[in-house]
Amino acid sequence: MARNLEPSCKQCRREGVKLFLKGARCESDKCAMERRAYPPGEHGRGRVKETEYLLQLREKQKAKRIYGVLERQFRNYYGRASRQKGITGENLLALLESRLDNVVYRGGLASSRQDARQLVRHGHVTVNGRKVDIPSYEVKVGDVIELKEKSRDMVRVLQAVRLAEGRPVVPWLRVDLDKRRIEVVARPRREDIDIPVKEHLIVELYSK
Repeated sequence: MARNLEPSCKQCRREGVKLFLKGARCESDKCAMERRAYPPGEHGRGRVKETEYLLQLREKQKAKRIYGVLERQFRNYYGRASRQKGITGENLLALLESRLDNVVYRGGLASSRQDARQLVRHGHVTVNGRKVDIPSYEVKVGDVIELKEKSRDMVRVLQAVRLAEGRPVVPWLRVDLDKRRIEVVARPRREDIDIPVKEHLIVELYSK
């Protein structure tokens, strides 16, 4: 499966904001954004003319990098969002939030979306009692996501659970960290999604 192989810290520096792609490291003083808060490359500290197109492009790139999807897949999500009832930008974010790897991360069973993606790909995650190893699998209201019993005490999972214990619970999920269990109780709403993306700029970009 294709994925973005660009170093995570460079992605954050390119967008000029923390995307939390490396879990706990992003919250420590080791984060590259704390030490080098300017774009990577020889001309990273130079002045860039911020055109309307550039602002729209940066928002799209930011969303793609946060959720770990590539251009074709992102465009497909946008196409689906535009055909649904409601506000296209909010539909787009709801679809991205409903990815299985994102739900595993949001539920505190992984320290980053990249780590959650790996847990899913390696077969550690079940949905309604059945193994699902597709990170882009779309969860629905009523779905129950769990880690397999033999996977619940892996070091990476224990670390993620420890980090998640102090965070507020995502409103559209019911989480039991002790049982490594997540239940989807509602469709994610825009006010429940705390990513630093202006989705209307993405809609403007694709509407041209």
